[in-house]
Amino acid sequence: MNDTVASSSASTKPSFWTKLAYGIGSVAYGTKDAGLKFFLLLFYSQVVGVDSRLVSLAILVALVFDAISDPVVGYWSDNFRSKWGRRHPFMYAAALPVAISYYFIWTPPEGWSDQAMFWYIVGLAIVIRTFITVYETPSTALAPELSSDYDERSSILSFRYFFGWVGGNAMSVIAFVVIFPAFVTASVSNGQFNPDAYARYGLIGSLVIFVAILVSALGTHNYIPHLRQAPVKRDLTLKMIFKDIYRTIAGRSFFALFFASLIAFSASGLSAGLVFYFTTYFWGFSAEQVGAITIGVFFSAMIGGSLAPIVTRWLGKKRGALIVGVIAFVGAPMPIFLRLIDVLPENGTPEIFWIVLITQTIDVGLIICYQILAASMMADLVEQAEDQTGNRSEGLFFAAATFMRKFGEGFGIVIAGFVLSVVGLSAGAQQGDLSEDTIWMLGAVYVPVILTLFMTVIAIVSFYDIDRAKHEAALERLAERKAVS
Repeated sequence: MNDTVASSSASTKPSFWTKLAYGIGSVAYGTKDAGLKFFLLLFYSQVVGVDSRLVSLAILVALVFDAISDPVVGYWSDNFRSKWGRRHPFMYAAALPVAISYYFIWTPPEGWSDQAMFWYIVGLAIVIRTFITVYETPSTALAPELSSDYDERSSILSFRYFFGWVGGNAMSVIAFVVIFPAFVTASVSNGQFNPDAYARYGLIGSLVIFVAILVSALGTHNYIPHLRQAPVKRDLTLKMIFKDIYRTIAGRSFFALFFASLIAFSASGLSAGLVFYFTTYFWGFSAEQVGAITIGVFFSAMIGGSLAPIVTRWLGKKRGALIVGVIAFVGAPMPIFLRLIDVLPENGTPEIFWIVLITQTIDVGLIICYQILAASMMADLVEQAEDQTGNRSEGLFFAAATFMRKFGEGFGIVIAGFVLSVVGLSAGAQQGDLSEDTIWMLGAVYVPVILTLFMTVIAIVSFYDIDRAKHEAALERLAERKAVS
């Protein structure tokens, strides 16, 4: 398949079923992400009883390995040759290792010391993150290959983010509505604090991850002939490879989007790492109420997935991301701030439950919309780099996107662990055990930290400078070069 045919195919709209299969693939990442973001810190700190700082440090150590694996996998998949193309061999290879390692992180051995548990978490976190990279980077890199159209890319990535959020959120709903209630015992009044519940959660999650990866790989398999082939094989030294990588990604727009997304995902990780601390301790919700609030994220995914293509057409990606981002980022900690200044109704009243449910559902929807726009902006960098360097490197750009997401959210959880330490929330504390001062401090520390991170994102992303006109001009120049070659 030559580049002309691949380019022609990319200019058309992929079928609904192709976009659906591409989107379903993110259920694997969403399931892994929800577990490691929302439950891992709480599970090991409050259920297993490991010092939250050690859990956070274990996550941070695993992130260092991510910094190495992401660009390696991205560059490798851009240049890989096989009868199944550049991306699909990686997708198939990752399915079983991710599923198995994900199961075992929720079934830790009993009686180990904090130090031993630290290395257990480190080892499994590295395996999970490495193999999710092997899958996620080549899989998401299909987006700019499926279409080069400015608007269509936002539509394609809406499928990806919709299913990513729905998949991960479904596991949280299952946990709170089905799993945790089933593990209430005479000695554990809230199944959320029963270690056996997490073994069940890990088993279901690992099966979901395995099936989602295979469904996406098989569902997009017939599109392989329409995808680009690897470039002409070259004899490259390690120095030449890193020089090639730098030439590809160097540019104001990439670095603006890279650092803005890194901070945005750090804020997301911080929020996710503490979300169940807030629902359980700060708001005092029951497991059933937390499950109902979590169900609201399904509606959030619909809001974000539907809104992103509309915003792209009406406002453009950058302007839309700035406007949607400001609204979403200011609104995210607002209920907590209003509680700190005693504006909201008391805990235990129906009103406070509905206020948190509605505001969080809308705000998460806007954040999802922002994430889709940012991902679509990343996809548009592919042609800009190809125009400037002659290299087509979807995998490299989406390796950066995968790294930003994993490192940022993982680092956010690290921050969350230290926030818990600062406010004095002890390991093993049950609902109702915390003093009012500790609960108030949790909100008082969280609000300024999360707002500072989010507002920094808005300031940095404003330096991104690719719009519809620049994207279409780059496509025209690339088409002209191919016509005369």
